[in-house]
Amino acid sequence: MTTVTAPRFSTTAAALRRLYFARFAFAIVWAVVTFAIADELSVLAATLLVIYPLVDAAAAVIDRRSSRTTGPHRLLSVNIVVSLLAAVALAVAGASGIPAVLRVWGLWAVVAGVVQLIVGVSRRGMGGQWPMIISGGLSVLAGGSFVVAASGDDPALTNAVGYAIPGAIFFLVAAIRLSRSARAN
Repeated sequence: MTTVTAPRFSTTAAALRRLYFARFAFAIVWAVVTFAIADELSVLAATLLVIYPLVDAAAAVIDRRSSRTTGPHRLLSVNIVVSLLAAVALAVAGASGIPAVLRVWGLWAVVAGVVQLIVGVSRRGMGGQWPMIISGGLSVLAGGSFVVAASGDDPALTNAVGYAIPGAIFFLVAAIRLSRSARAN
Protein backbone atom coordinates (compact mmCIF):
# COMPACT_ATOMS: atom_id res chain seq x y z
CA MET A 1 0.00 0.00 0.00
CA THR A 2 1.35 3.42 -0.97
CA THR A 3 1.27 6.17 1.62
CA VAL A 4 0.51 9.68 0.40
CA THR A 5 2.66 12.29 2.09
CA ALA A 6 1.44 15.66 3.36
CA PRO A 7 3.26 17.72 0.69
CA ARG A 8 1.49 15.78 -2.08
CA PHE A 9 -1.84 16.34 -0.36
CA SER A 10 -1.14 20.05 0.07
CA THR A 11 -0.16 20.40 -3.60
CA THR A 12 -3.28 18.55 -4.73
CA ALA A 13 -5.45 20.49 -2.28
CA ALA A 14 -4.10 23.82 -3.58
CA ALA A 15 -4.82 22.81 -7.19
CA LEU A 16 -8.29 21.56 -6.31
CA ARG A 17 -8.99 24.73 -4.38
CA ARG A 18 -8.25 26.85 -7.47
CA LEU A 19 -10.30 24.51 -9.65
CA TYR A 20 -13.25 24.58 -7.24
CA PHE A 21 -13.23 28.40 -7.12
CA ALA A 22 -13.23 28.47 -10.94
CA ARG A 23 -16.06 25.93 -11.10
CA PHE A 24 -18.07 27.99 -8.61
CA ALA A 25 -17.68 31.15 -10.72
CA PHE A 26 -18.48 29.39 -13.98
CA ALA A 27 -21.58 27.63 -12.58
CA ILE A 28 -23.02 30.84 -11.13
CA VAL A 29 -22.50 32.83 -14.34
CA TRP A 30 -23.77 29.94 -16.46
CA ALA A 31 -26.90 29.54 -14.31
CA VAL A 32 -27.75 33.25 -14.40
CA VAL A 33 -27.32 33.50 -18.18
CA THR A 34 -29.05 30.20 -18.93
CA PHE A 35 -31.92 30.83 -16.54
CA ALA A 36 -32.60 34.16 -18.28
CA ILE A 37 -33.26 32.34 -21.58
CA ALA A 38 -34.55 28.95 -20.39
CA ASP A 39 -38.24 29.60 -21.06
CA GLU A 40 -37.91 27.71 -24.32
CA LEU A 41 -35.36 25.49 -25.94
CA SER A 42 -33.70 27.97 -28.28
CA VAL A 43 -30.44 27.34 -30.10
CA LEU A 44 -28.66 29.50 -27.51
CA ALA A 45 -30.22 27.61 -24.58
CA ALA A 46 -29.32 24.27 -26.17
CA THR A 47 -25.76 25.49 -26.75
CA LEU A 48 -25.42 26.59 -23.13
CA LEU A 49 -26.73 23.19 -21.98
CA VAL A 50 -24.05 21.48 -24.09
CA ILE A 51 -21.33 23.77 -22.71
CA TYR A 52 -21.96 22.80 -19.07
CA PRO A 53 -20.89 19.12 -19.39
CA LEU A 54 -18.00 20.18 -21.65
CA VAL A 55 -16.71 22.40 -18.84
CA ASP A 56 -17.26 19.51 -16.43
CA ALA A 57 -15.13 17.29 -18.68
CA ALA A 58 -12.39 19.95 -18.88
CA ALA A 59 -12.46 20.34 -15.10
CA ALA A 60 -12.09 16.56 -14.71
CA VAL A 61 -9.04 16.67 -17.00
CA ILE A 62 -7.50 19.39 -14.83
CA ASP A 63 -8.46 17.49 -11.67
CA ARG A 64 -6.88 14.30 -13.02
CA ARG A 65 -3.63 16.10 -13.86
CA SER A 66 -3.56 17.92 -10.53
CA SER A 67 -4.05 14.78 -8.50
CA ARG A 68 -1.73 12.39 -10.31
CA THR A 69 -0.30 11.06 -7.07
CA THR A 70 -3.38 11.32 -4.86
CA GLY A 71 -6.41 10.92 -7.06
CA PRO A 72 -8.75 8.27 -8.35
CA HIS A 73 -7.63 8.42 -12.00
CA ARG A 74 -10.02 5.82 -13.39
CA LEU A 75 -13.05 7.54 -11.91
CA LEU A 76 -11.95 10.92 -13.20
CA SER A 77 -11.46 9.35 -16.63
CA VAL A 78 -14.98 7.91 -16.41
CA ASN A 79 -16.25 11.40 -15.58
CA ILE A 80 -14.48 12.85 -18.61
CA VAL A 81 -16.02 10.28 -20.95
CA VAL A 82 -19.49 10.54 -19.39
CA SER A 83 -19.48 14.34 -19.60
CA LEU A 84 -18.32 14.31 -23.23
CA LEU A 85 -21.02 11.78 -24.11
CA ALA A 86 -23.58 13.92 -22.27
CA ALA A 87 -22.56 16.97 -24.31
CA VAL A 88 -23.05 15.06 -27.56
CA ALA A 89 -26.34 13.55 -26.35
CA LEU A 90 -27.59 17.00 -25.29
CA ALA A 91 -26.77 18.41 -28.71
CA VAL A 92 -28.83 15.63 -30.30
CA ALA A 93 -31.62 15.84 -27.70
CA GLY A 94 -31.91 19.59 -28.27
CA ALA A 95 -33.53 18.84 -31.63
CA SER A 96 -36.14 16.63 -29.94
CA GLY A 97 -37.38 19.07 -27.32
CA ILE A 98 -37.30 19.75 -23.61
CA PRO A 99 -38.34 16.25 -22.42
CA ALA A 100 -35.43 14.65 -24.30
CA VAL A 101 -33.03 17.26 -22.94
CA LEU A 102 -34.26 16.67 -19.38
CA ARG A 103 -33.80 12.91 -19.73
CA VAL A 104 -30.23 13.27 -20.96
CA TRP A 105 -29.42 15.97 -18.38
CA GLY A 106 -30.90 13.79 -15.64
CA LEU A 107 -29.01 10.65 -16.64
CA TRP A 108 -25.79 12.65 -16.82
CA ALA A 109 -26.47 14.16 -13.37
CA VAL A 110 -27.01 10.69 -11.90
CA VAL A 111 -23.83 9.17 -13.33
CA ALA A 112 -21.68 12.27 -12.68
CA GLY A 113 -23.11 12.45 -9.15
CA VAL A 114 -22.14 8.85 -8.39
CA VAL A 115 -18.62 9.53 -9.66
CA GLN A 116 -18.38 12.75 -7.62
CA LEU A 117 -19.60 10.95 -4.51
CA ILE A 118 -17.04 8.15 -4.87
CA VAL A 119 -14.18 10.56 -5.68
CA GLY A 120 -15.09 12.69 -2.64
CA VAL A 121 -15.15 9.65 -0.35
CA SER A 122 -11.79 8.46 -1.70
CA ARG A 123 -10.29 11.91 -0.95
CA ARG A 124 -11.80 12.45 2.49
CA GLY A 125 -8.35 12.11 4.10
CA MET A 126 -7.33 15.27 2.25
CA GLY A 127 -10.02 17.29 3.99
CA GLY A 128 -12.59 19.63 2.51
CA GLN A 129 -14.41 16.84 0.66
CA TRP A 130 -17.69 16.55 2.56
CA PRO A 131 -19.29 19.22 0.30
CA MET A 132 -18.31 17.13 -2.73
CA ILE A 133 -19.76 14.01 -1.14
CA ILE A 134 -23.05 15.76 -0.37
CA SER A 135 -23.11 17.39 -3.81
CA GLY A 136 -22.61 14.02 -5.50
CA GLY A 137 -25.48 12.51 -3.54
CA LEU A 138 -27.76 15.44 -4.32
CA SER A 139 -26.79 15.24 -7.99
CA VAL A 140 -28.01 11.65 -8.09
CA LEU A 141 -31.35 12.66 -6.56
CA ALA A 142 -31.72 15.73 -8.78
CA GLY A 143 -30.89 13.73 -11.88
CA GLY A 144 -33.61 11.26 -11.06
CA SER A 145 -36.07 14.11 -10.60
CA PHE A 146 -35.16 15.53 -14.04
CA VAL A 147 -35.85 12.17 -15.69
CA VAL A 148 -39.23 11.98 -13.92
CA ALA A 149 -40.04 15.63 -14.76
CA ALA A 150 -39.41 14.92 -18.44
CA SER A 151 -42.60 12.85 -18.47
CA GLY A 152 -44.63 15.49 -16.62
CA ASP A 153 -47.38 17.68 -18.03
CA ASP A 154 -45.23 20.76 -18.57
CA PRO A 155 -41.51 19.91 -18.43
CA ALA A 156 -39.29 22.96 -17.99
CA LEU A 157 -35.57 23.62 -18.28
CA THR A 158 -35.48 25.98 -15.31
CA ASN A 159 -35.12 23.18 -12.74
CA ALA A 160 -32.22 21.68 -14.66
CA VAL A 161 -30.60 25.10 -14.83
CA GLY A 162 -31.19 25.66 -11.12
CA TYR A 163 -29.26 22.43 -10.50
CA ALA A 164 -26.02 24.34 -11.14
CA ILE A 165 -26.53 26.75 -8.22
CA PRO A 166 -26.31 24.30 -5.29
CA GLY A 167 -23.40 22.60 -7.08
CA ALA A 168 -21.66 25.98 -7.32
CA ILE A 169 -22.20 26.61 -3.63
CA PHE A 170 -20.77 23.20 -2.74
CA PHE A 171 -17.70 23.94 -4.89
CA LEU A 172 -17.24 27.25 -3.05
CA VAL A 173 -17.55 25.61 0.38
CA ALA A 174 -15.13 22.84 -0.64
CA ALA A 175 -12.62 25.40 -1.94
CA ILE A 176 -12.76 27.31 1.33
CA ARG A 177 -12.43 24.12 3.38
CA LEU A 178 -9.46 22.99 1.28
CA SER A 179 -7.56 26.10 2.37
CA ARG A 180 -6.32 24.26 5.47
CA SER A 181 -5.12 21.26 3.45
CA ALA A 182 -3.46 23.51 0.87
CA ARG A 183 -1.43 25.26 3.58
CA ALA A 184 -0.38 22.03 5.33
CA ASN A 185 3.16 20.84 4.75
